[in-house]
Amino acid sequence: MKQQRAPIWFRHFPPVRWLADYRFEWLPSDVIAGATLAAYAIPVSLAYAALAGLPPQAGIYGYLLGGLGYAFLGSSRQLAIGPTSAISLMIAGTVAAMADGDPLRYGQIASLAACMVALLCFLAWLLRLSMLVRLISDSILVGFKAGAGLTIAMTQVPSLLAVPGGGHNFFDRTILVAGQLGQINYIVFGLGLVAILLLVSGERLFPARPVALAVVALSIAVASAFGLPRLGVPVTGEVPAGLPSFALPELRVRDVEGIVPLAAGCLLLAYIENGLDSRQEFLGIGVANLAAGLGQGYAVAGGLSQSAVNDKAGARTPLALIVASCALALCLLFLTGLLANLPKAVLAAIVLTAIYGLIDFPAMLRMWRISRMDFYAAAIALAAVLVLGILQGILLAALASVLMLLARASTPHVAFLGRIPGTNSYSDLARHPENEPLPHALAFRPEASLLYVNADAVLQSVSNRLAAEAAHDIRLVVCDLSASPHIDLAGARMLHQLQLDLAARGIILRVVGARGRVRDLLRAEGVGEKLGRLDRRVTLDDLLGGAGR
Repeated sequence: MKQQRAPIWFRHFPPVRWLADYRFEWLPSDVIAGATLAAYAIPVSLAYAALAGLPPQAGIYGYLLGGLGYAFLGSSRQLAIGPTSAISLMIAGTVAAMADGDPLRYGQIASLAACMVALLCFLAWLLRLSMLVRLISDSILVGFKAGAGLTIAMTQVPSLLAVPGGGHNFFDRTILVAGQLGQINYIVFGLGLVAILLLVSGERLFPARPVALAVVALSIAVASAFGLPRLGVPVTGEVPAGLPSFALPELRVRDVEGIVPLAAGCLLLAYIENGLDSRQEFLGIGVANLAAGLGQGYAVAGGLSQSAVNDKAGARTPLALIVASCALALCLLFLTGLLANLPKAVLAAIVLTAIYGLIDFPAMLRMWRISRMDFYAAAIALAAVLVLGILQGILLAALASVLMLLARASTPHVAFLGRIPGTNSYSDLARHPENEPLPHALAFRPEASLLYVNADAVLQSVSNRLAAEAAHDIRLVVCDLSASPHIDLAGARMLHQLQLDLAARGIILRVVGARGRVRDLLRAEGVGEKLGRLDRRVTLDDLLGGAGR
């Protein structure tokens, strides 16, 4: 009997699969992981909401609703969804100008941006654009993350020192803070330093434990016992109790100029921090953002730190995210009153310790030693974020990554071949000067596909070599296409033009090593007949007549 194919909704609804295979013995692990993730999420979400310039509950809403949305359509077992430091800073640096000083409009724009991220995710899923987000190189990401980490750190220094701060980019903020050092509140500064020391040492001594929650609880107890708010220590203040209410955004896309670039930047950051490695992930991230946007939150993504907490705590399935969301809901209902005396310096300390892993200067130094092109790409991304900010920086970094890819593709290396002494094999003369030159012949191997972006560069390189070899009475030119998996019409016409130029000088052009599809295109374009037999069995040694054997 023929087995029926699963309906399409089955393939795009992961809970059907993982619930069908669920084992009861996994439940304790998922419950413990979910509770641990919720304990981690409470202080971090408060800190990121403050970084975003939003009410503290907006961060908790993001974790609660984003986790639920991702659990239903995401494909990862351990990925944890919530606000991230980079997205929070992008919201803070972009939405303020859109809101014109109106706090209500500020929150509405942030929620609208999350809904717009969801729309972009669904479009990317429909159009199968998962490959496009991979155009950003790892080198660009290293520079971008370093710039984002430094920028985020500088936004938290004023809260750590209890100074006004200000500025529009990293350098502005640094200069302003340096001029305000005389206004430091040393009680706040000391509290922040102690929090950083406890967070760092706690993470090392008790990995995968809710150290941040313990530090928050301790700081609240100290602030309440010693009356720190009366001594001028800034605190979070009252956090409204109750669950988020769902509503469509009151603003429309056309009402907010710049909302689409903001959403696109958030989606790029979600890719950077999450590594969207499958088409299904667009659905998961999209539903997570839709839930957060409709529930008065803001854009969310899969952060590395919270995912590591979830994984190390033993999460076996996305049920851990559902448990975490339920725990956060209970906190919103019954425990928000405990957060009023939470010092803002402690939140700044949480952000600073959460983002230090973004700054990887050793990786940039390694690029300098190994590949200057990659180093320059990383440096451009770093400078763009520091000078322009997160949104403009990520967009410029994406553009730089694409331009770098095109630059490499447009100037491929063309290897001119010589015989390896004592053999019938051939390799690059520039790399192996001991190779024997080919008598009365020139063989070249483009080390890339022959496409419209590089065809002229390859032709120019061969022409220059022929001019340099004019005294050697070249009678045969061989193009080895073994390193060119693809060719387009521009590449085929380039070979045709080269054949015409060589024929006018009495020189024969032949092609070897062409793959099946390349041979098909050359024949279809009518070039194959002019290049002799495009036989996959003919080798360079055959064309040279076995000379030197």
